[in-house]
Amino acid sequence: MKIGIIGAGLIGGTLARRWTKLGHEVSIANSRGPETLRDLAKETGAKAVTVQEAAQAGEVVVVTITQKAVPDLPKGLFANVPKDVVVIDTGNYYPVRDGSIPELEAGTLESEWVSKLLGRPVIKAFNNIFFQSLLDKGTPKGTPGRVALPIAGDPPEHRAKVLKLVEELGFDGIDAGSLSESWRQQPGTPVYTQDFDAPGVKKALAEAERSRLPEYRQKADKWLRDFLASQK
Repeated sequence: MKIGIIGAGLIGGTLARRWTKLGHEVSIANSRGPETLRDLAKETGAKAVTVQEAAQAGEVVVVTITQKAVPDLPKGLFANVPKDVVVIDTGNYYPVRDGSIPELEAGTLESEWVSKLLGRPVIKAFNNIFFQSLLDKGTPKGTPGRVALPIAGDPPEHRAKVLKLVEELGFDGIDAGSLSESWRQQPGTPVYTQDFDAPGVKKALAEAERSRLPEYRQKADKWLRDFLASQK
């Protein structure tokens, strides 16, 4: 499969490494230009391209950048991308990193906001797993305790395609419904970064309470603030 990745951070780089090893044709871009991705391209076999080229790269395009960077993507980036191309959003909103985004603070779901800015339906996936787990916790189907990942978004046929990609990476894909349900996997929710198996993911998704989203966000933001402080 031909896959474009916009963003070469921890998740983008990890997906490039995993997917190229599985035989997919990966094109990857960042905001600084293809010349800054030569080492990653050499390591993985992925093709370093521009953001515009990554958006046109194939059957699936992954947008894996900070929330604050989404409005800075080129205008009309997906205007000429065929409607059957699946767009995956891996992003998470952390005010301590992204600054305050009024629409999100007012209650708009993170991936619905991204979808609106991109002018495309998106599938929310790979947002609730640490990059290290994504890199090395994939296991064969049927393995006891196999890590599971929730997938939410529309249309259903796009969601189904992402579920297959998740399975191929060594994780149980859990159909988490339409994008309107994606709040259940936002930062700080019970399913976030827990590496649960399939029953655990389903239980955690069900336990999430929409009225507690501000509390979940505050919890996740505190974690990131403490983590960043520890790295200084």
